[in-house]
Amino acid sequence: MSLAPTSAGPAWEGWIAPENLASLVRNTAPFLFESTAFERSVRLADFLNADAAAPFAPGQRPSSTFLPVLFQAETHDWPRLTFEEQLIDYFVLCLACHHSTVATFVPTDVDSKIRGLVWRKTRDRDTLRAFASAAFAMGRWDLRGVSKRTNDVGGLGPVSGHDGEWLSVIAGGHGRFLELRDTEWAERTAFAIDAELRRELEAFRIAISTRGAEIDALCLAASITHNLGDLDQGISFWEGRSAAVDSLKRFHRLAHENKSAYGGAFQIPADLYKKTLSSEGHRHYPLRAVRPLRQSADLLLPLGPFLDNWGGKIASFPGFTSADRSEVIDALVRGCRKIPGQQGYFRALAGMSERSSRAFEDAVALLPAASRKDLRSPEVRKLMSVPRGSFESRLSKFVGAAKVAHDRVTR
Repeated sequence: MSLAPTSAGPAWEGWIAPENLASLVRNTAPFLFESTAFERSVRLADFLNADAAAPFAPGQRPSSTFLPVLFQAETHDWPRLTFEEQLIDYFVLCLACHHSTVATFVPTDVDSKIRGLVWRKTRDRDTLRAFASAAFAMGRWDLRGVSKRTNDVGGLGPVSGHDGEWLSVIAGGHGRFLELRDTEWAERTAFAIDAELRRELEAFRIAISTRGAEIDALCLAASITHNLGDLDQGISFWEGRSAAVDSLKRFHRLAHENKSAYGGAFQIPADLYKKTLSSEGHRHYPLRAVRPLRQSADLLLPLGPFLDNWGGKIASFPGFTSADRSEVIDALVRGCRKIPGQQGYFRALAGMSERSSRAFEDAVALLPAASRKDLRSPEVRKLMSVPRGSFESRLSKFVGAAKVAHDRVTR
C-alpha cells in the first residue's frame, strides 16, 4: 500500500483541524465530556475495531465508542501517523462529531466531508475499506444522550434522523466503491443501505397499523422523509455514474419521482409528511444562540411540532433561572414570527405555561418589549390555547388515509 508522506501537509488540510472539531462538540454538547477521559493514546480507529467486526444489524446501537474518539481528539498524536492513517482517524473523528451533535442545537458542519469529500481524498483500497468499516461501526452507536428525536416501534430499534446521516455516509462510500470497481464492498454497502431502508419501512407499517401509535407514525414519516433526503445527499457526491445506473434506480429520489423502487412504498410516508409536518422541517436557527439549552442532554429538542413536554421541561428544569427561561421564550417567540407555518414553537410555549404558569410569567416579565408584545398578540394566544389533545388528534386523522394508501401499494 502506497502512503503519502505527512510532510505533504496534514490529511485535513483546508478543512477544520481535529482539535477545532473537538472544541465545537464541547461548545454544543459539553455534557458528553463529563465522563473520565481516556489517558492512553491510541489510533482513533482502534476504538471502532470491535464494532466494525460485528455482524451488520441495522437499528442496533448499543455502543458508545464514539465517546473515547472525542476524548482523544485534542491530545491525539497526529504528526506521527502516515497520511493515510491521518485520513482514517480524521474520518472517524468526523463521524463521532457528527453523531454527537447532529441532533443538538449547533451541529458540527462535517456533512459534506463524511458523505463525499473524505471518500474522494484517496484511491487507496485499504483506506476506503477502513472508512466503510468505521461507518458500519457508526451504525451501532448509541443515541441515548445525543438525541431525543427517536421512535422505536415493533422492536426494530430506534428510527431517527441519525439513520439518514448514516445512510448518507454509506451511500457516499457505495458510490466510491462503484466508481473504483471494488465489487465486494460495493455489494456490502448496497446491502447495508437496503437493510436500513426496509427496517424503516417496516417500522412505519407497524406504526400506521397500530391503534394509538398515530403520533409515532407521523414522527416516523418525518424522519423517513428526511432520511431519504440525506440518502440523496450522499448520492450527489457520486462520480462515474455509468457504473451506478442500477444503484440510482434502486436508491435515488425515493421520496420524489422514483415510484418503482420498493414498490413505491416510500411515497406514503413522504406524502403524509408533506401534508402534516413539512413546516416543522427547519433547523431551529432561533434556538442556536440560547446557550442555557446546551447544558444537559435532557434539554435536547424532540421532533416538532410535538414540543409540549419539552416546553414543560423548560418550565421546571432545576438548573434554569427566570432569565434562562426568558431567553428560551424570546427565541421561541422570534421563531414563531420568522418561520411561517410551524406549530412546534407555539406548542413549546403552551407546554411551558401549562407546566408552571408562575415560572412562565416570571420569565415573560423579563422579555424584551417586542417579544412580550408578540407573545400577547391575539394570534399567538389563540394558537397557544389549543389543547394538546385537540392539536394531536387533528394531525392523527391523516394517518388512517396513509394506511389505506400504504395497503394499496403493498398488497
